[in-house]
Amino acid sequence: MQLPGQEEFEVSSACENVPTGEMDSVPGSDPSPDGPLDTGSRDLRVPKDPLLFIQLNELLGWPQALEWRETGRWVLFEEKLEVGAGRWSAPHVPTLALPSLQKLRSLLAKGLVLLDCPAQSLLELVEQVTRVEWLSPELRGQLKALLLQTPQHLIQSTGTSPCQGSAQPREASHDEEAPLKKQHQNPLKRKLPPEAEAGAVLAGELGFLAQPLGVFVRLQEPVVLGPLTEVPLPSRFFCLLLGPPTLGRSYREMGRAVAVLLSDPQFQWSVRRASTPHDLLAALDAFLKEVTVLPPGRWDPTARIPPPKRLPAEHKRLPSQLREAKSPSAQRGALAEDRHGRGPHIPNPELQRTGRLFGGLVQDVCRKASWYPSDFSDALHPQCFSAVLYIYLATVTNAITFGGLLGEATDGAQGLLESFLGTAVAGAAFCLMAGQPLTILSSTGPVLVFERLLFSFSRDHSLDYLPFRLWVGIWVATFCLVLVATEASVLVRYFTRFTEEGFCALISLIFIYDAVGKMLNLTRAYPIQRPGSPAYGCLCQYLGGNESQWTSTKPKDRDDILSMDLGLVNASLLPPPECARRGGHSRGPGCDMVPDIAFFSILLFLISFLFATALKHVKTSRFFPSVVRKVLGDFSSVLAILLGCGLDAYLGLATPKLMVPREFKPTLPGRGWLVSPFGTNPWWLSVAAVLPALLLSILIFMDQQITAVILNHAKYRLQKGAGFHLDLFCVAVLMLLTSALGLPWYVSATVISLAHMDSLRRESRARAPGEAPSFLGIREQRLTGLVVFILTGTSIFLAPVLKYIPMPVLYGIFLYMGVGAISSIQLTKRVQLLLMPAKHQPDLLLLRHVPLSRVHLFTAIQLACLGLLWIIKSTPAAIIFPLMLLGLVGIRKALEWVFSPRELFWLDELMSEKERSIPEKGLEPEYSFSGSDSEDVFTPEVVLWFNCQMLSHLENWNSGAGLEGSWPRPQSPS
Repeated sequence: MQLPGQEEFEVSSACENVPTGEMDSVPGSDPSPDGPLDTGSRDLRVPKDPLLFIQLNELLGWPQALEWRETGRWVLFEEKLEVGAGRWSAPHVPTLALPSLQKLRSLLAKGLVLLDCPAQSLLELVEQVTRVEWLSPELRGQLKALLLQTPQHLIQSTGTSPCQGSAQPREASHDEEAPLKKQHQNPLKRKLPPEAEAGAVLAGELGFLAQPLGVFVRLQEPVVLGPLTEVPLPSRFFCLLLGPPTLGRSYREMGRAVAVLLSDPQFQWSVRRASTPHDLLAALDAFLKEVTVLPPGRWDPTARIPPPKRLPAEHKRLPSQLREAKSPSAQRGALAEDRHGRGPHIPNPELQRTGRLFGGLVQDVCRKASWYPSDFSDALHPQCFSAVLYIYLATVTNAITFGGLLGEATDGAQGLLESFLGTAVAGAAFCLMAGQPLTILSSTGPVLVFERLLFSFSRDHSLDYLPFRLWVGIWVATFCLVLVATEASVLVRYFTRFTEEGFCALISLIFIYDAVGKMLNLTRAYPIQRPGSPAYGCLCQYLGGNESQWTSTKPKDRDDILSMDLGLVNASLLPPPECARRGGHSRGPGCDMVPDIAFFSILLFLISFLFATALKHVKTSRFFPSVVRKVLGDFSSVLAILLGCGLDAYLGLATPKLMVPREFKPTLPGRGWLVSPFGTNPWWLSVAAVLPALLLSILIFMDQQITAVILNHAKYRLQKGAGFHLDLFCVAVLMLLTSALGLPWYVSATVISLAHMDSLRRESRARAPGEAPSFLGIREQRLTGLVVFILTGTSIFLAPVLKYIPMPVLYGIFLYMGVGAISSIQLTKRVQLLLMPAKHQPDLLLLRHVPLSRVHLFTAIQLACLGLLWIIKSTPAAIIFPLMLLGLVGIRKALEWVFSPRELFWLDELMSEKERSIPEKGLEPEYSFSGSDSEDVFTPEVVLWFNCQMLSHLENWNSGAGLEGSWPRPQSPS
């Protein structure tokens, strides 16, 4: 195929000359008005071609009344006009008959091809396309009048009827410059980006033509061709396919073939740069080479194939000129992106050593300083308001939960007020200074376990807890500052998916366990009681009158059992209302209990969880308009909380409500806000505190940095960079501050931080029909976290309002966050494979390249590590929990002796030094001939090398050398 820059052919028309240009775009790229963050194309930074809208106008009514009617349209997928229903069909993958493509190629080879045609209006364009030698002047005039007719469009808009154009011939008029008003009201226009272009295809049967007429035009500059297309977009391409009547609908099918070709990214890329008609035919031939043929007796041609959830990666169908521009390392990066769907594994400049003390910290500060003003301006969006409400309630619930647990663990040395104050102060300071302000600081389960062990040690050895804790915090802050100075954060490069998933699953399970555990505690506090049973705990006591009325009546049925003789003269098991009616008095602890509270608390718990989950899925469902779906999805948790509060207020049951401190003073009586350095402890304890501080430092480093790695992953397309060194520095300073004030210790909370980022997801609004919304990134800013923690601090003064929120509703949101976090990791999908028969397993990419037994082995090792972490966390051996977290990295390293690099490449990730030492060998499968594998890892260069090797060995075989010998691996495919 000839492209710009190659040898030019002599053409007959002045419109066929195209200037030499550069390859300035990638096929298949769809610009978005929201500014897509295309981090997946870092290796090829080139502009993108405009999105192309293609419309098929079919000539109908021969021989009576001829008219043009729009019968099909394409952006990425095909939509057909359903005439009887008066609507457009659902977008679907177009299917073509192979003869229609062959006839189209033959017609274009003999027809007129105009490239870079300078027409500026529909009239000028018609003049150009009717300059065919075999057309007589009379036929040329009839054809011009026909082409200038206004086509009929079906524009579906609220409150308007379909836009029907006139079928009468017309001359050029102001309509060409001012398209129909209803074209501008077309809802489809809002789904297309502003820079989108159009392509018009006109096809049909015309009785006065003696032979087929085929014309393909590429306009030099895109021009709005009046009402030719239903959307008033500037047209870039025009194709005319007319001919005498034939059997079947061959011209319509050829028109559909042209539209499908133009909707194909690679064909469109080639045609935009074609310089001769030969280039157009070469692009069509390249398309035919990739066509998949379905056997006629094995499928229904009338069936409509729904759009796939994920299209093949762009780099797999790049033209050869662009493939040569891509280096092997870039191809491996694209391969890693397809394999995990998490973005290419590109060395992070933030994790490169500088060789200077605090060098990484200085770089983080300099990098984030330039983004600081935009960190506040980018928060001016309604989505941020939803995120604030959602994360605020989650943070308050977390502060109450861990505050209560901390009060139990420390016998009141710390409590709810310290939890609220510490969360507000530490969180707000972190959001103002940190390198990744999307992180939410909170108390975490592992740190709480360490606090409990530290208090138990102090109590058993008669030590003053808070002063001892102060020195532990001072040493931890010192160790963390040493880690920052020595740039130890670069070690997070060795945290692969194995480590990330193990830690994320542990924290998610803690959230789920705490949510369910709290609900079980509520059922114990408000037991389910049955009237009439001894456990009911309520007796009816008679204090005067005729005592014989209590014992004279013999029980006749079940209801009378309630008043049977208990061996007491003046007592009965009558329920309180009946007891009062007979003149008695109810006595006992169960008389005032309402048995509905436990049931209704469980109901609120499940409603808030299920409703938040359902509303989150509405965003990707087919119900409601897109704007409504987006609002329901963004405000899912807030709406679930409001629903729970409304049900609780309507029924008026005494469910447990949110409790917040009412007074601003420490929980422990008699202590001030500043902790004494020694108290009653000996001086040498300040030195001995270095031992527990060392373990806590490991825990803080692992907890903070694993969360940071998860949040700063390439799949989130963060543009402002991370700040591993700066974040750890902030945690160290806050560790010192909270220790001095006797507040809880805080570190990045994985689940709440992931929920925070999920509530700030940016998705494309202008997208083609049938196209799933594309993920654009996260709204990176500091304001949502800052407002959340300010509201948390002021919650002490909002007790009159917050006291109406039922705790079961907040526990349901806790469960929602935990389930959402654990369901997003690959470990969950691999655990499901353990319970599925092989024939029912999904077509996961890793199952195509790794034996199922090896996948199960890898999953079993991860589950064993997760179970071991949970057991250690829940037993007195929890003191070594930080070392076990660090041991996950060692276990992952040891897996290299169990699994091959190729298996680890698909199951997990190669560690950084392994990826450098094995740049080519062992990553891709040796050979794969699966034609149905849409995610095939063979790059075109490897396929080309394979073909060359095959030809070479065939030549050797023809010469008598045979086919013995091994085939070398390609070192540098090109």
